[in-house]
Amino acid sequence: MIPIAELPGWAAFLVALLVLAGAALTLTGATGLLRLRTFYERVHAPTLGTTLGATLILAGSMLCFTVLQSRPVVHEVLILLFVSLTTPVTLMLLVRAALSRDIQEGRVSPPQPDKDRSS
Repeated sequence: MIPIAELPGWAAFLVALLVLAGAALTLTGATGLLRLRTFYERVHAPTLGTTLGATLILAGSMLCFTVLQSRPVVHEVLILLFVSLTTPVTLMLLVRAALSRDIQEGRVSPPQPDKDRSS
């Protein structure tokens, strides 16, 4: 185990800044989830906050362990890759399912294709 006390001051400051910025963005997305009214508005805010917030938190983690271990630590890139790929896919699947349900229940009319784009 690597003691965190060995982290240089400049690196500790950057790590703290990255982690706090990532946490603030994630909190902003979660707040958007609570504050927005409709499902379609609510589903968008956490997606953006999660992706960018996770990116900053993982960048802070990469910096911390790269400085402590004196070698590049990049396994966080895999975590970022999975979060970046699964979050938008989950958003699209949730919205499509909700739209399908709303169309079946008659709350919304199905989207009509644009006549200008179909040619």
